[in-house]
Amino acid sequence: MDTAISRSSARLMRPSQKLLEMAIDKFGLSARAYTRILKVARTIADLEAQENIQPAHLSEASSTERWIET
Repeated sequence: MDTAISRSSARLMRPSQKLLEMAIDKFGLSARAYTRILKVARTIADLEAQENIQPAHLSEASSTERWIET
């Protein structure tokens, strides 16, 4: 999934967007990490049959990002 596709398929509601922005600011995440978190969160939302990415999906995805990024 390229960046353009991931952004179009990652429907973020305002609370989810704020959570992701806070994580980026707090941990100084790169654009690559942002995209990877969105991809993982989208997968989690899909597994739960959710149309939109919820804050819980982002939280879980960002907690696994430390293990993904090597």
